[in-house]
Amino acid sequence: MTGWATQAVFSGLEPAIVWRHFAVLCAIPRASKEEELLRRHLLSWAEQRGLVAAVDPVGNLIIRKPAYPGKGHLPGVILQAHLDMVCQNNADTPHDFSRDPIRPVRRDGWLVAEGTTLGADNGVGVALILAVLEDCSLQHGPIEALLTVDEEAGMGGARGLAPDVLAGRLMLNLDTEAWGEFYLGCAGGLDVNVRRNGDSDAVPEGWFSWRIGLRGLRGGHSGIDIHEGRGNAIKLLVRILRDLENRLPLRLASLHGGTARNALPREAVAVVAIPEPAVAELIAGLAEWERCLRQELAGVDAGVVLECSPEPGQCACWLRASRPCGWPRCMPPRMASGA
Repeated sequence: MTGWATQAVFSGLEPAIVWRHFAVLCAIPRASKEEELLRRHLLSWAEQRGLVAAVDPVGNLIIRKPAYPGKGHLPGVILQAHLDMVCQNNADTPHDFSRDPIRPVRRDGWLVAEGTTLGADNGVGVALILAVLEDCSLQHGPIEALLTVDEEAGMGGARGLAPDVLAGRLMLNLDTEAWGEFYLGCAGGLDVNVRRNGDSDAVPEGWFSWRIGLRGLRGGHSGIDIHEGRGNAIKLLVRILRDLENRLPLRLASLHGGTARNALPREAVAVVAIPEPAVAELIAGLAEWERCLRQELAGVDAGVVLECSPEPGQCACWLRASRPCGWPRCMPPRMASGA
């Protein structure tokens, strides 16, 4: 299950025991609320090593390792991490997080994944805990590993944990970002769901549908990367649309962006309708906005790209003259579909 990753990607990384466990986590899908496959694997892994393991009513996995001989008087320590990961992939990267393994690569000294999230949050924490449970040379008091579920989608595992299930006196949460630093306390979060009803109209005669896409952003975690000024694809695209609607007769058909509640959206797409005479101004406006965004995000999100293409069969420039309208990424319908 981990052969290709262990040999090709993790070779030479230390501590080897930690990366061996992380390779297994990459191989086993573990979306929020879908941690069962990984949980079963770890239950079997613990039982093979004579460790007592149990699953609580909400799905948290608890593994207990007795104290090292002569260390039973030390206070019990709880090591906590969460099994699930943020599942996000680029639009041009087909990936099914319910069954496909993560494909890590090493680039410029960092371990990353191509076109998807890596799952180091909190896979590295889980791997560290498993390394402690496996290492028989460590001298320690009683250890309890608390591997929670559903952290990325509502903290369901932590919320459902019974108050009397753990016996340890000290707890270390291994879900952190800075190596060698300890935190006392934590931050909170709040979800806001907004719904607004609207009326739809038919596209007027002589109007054409265009797809506007913003991509190439770095994305990142909404908590630890928010201060870096990285671009938010949804917010940026809405800025563009609000500006364009003040200049053009523009109607919005759809707007989609982002794939996870706690990840900065890297891509967003809107479909708009516009009358044929205004197409050239739309193209010019988008080119202007791309230059503006590249200046605004220079040094932070230098890869930002603003694309525009007609919906199949609807670009006025192609229907009228069988030639592009001048926008560098304006494609005829047969090309827009990937042909």
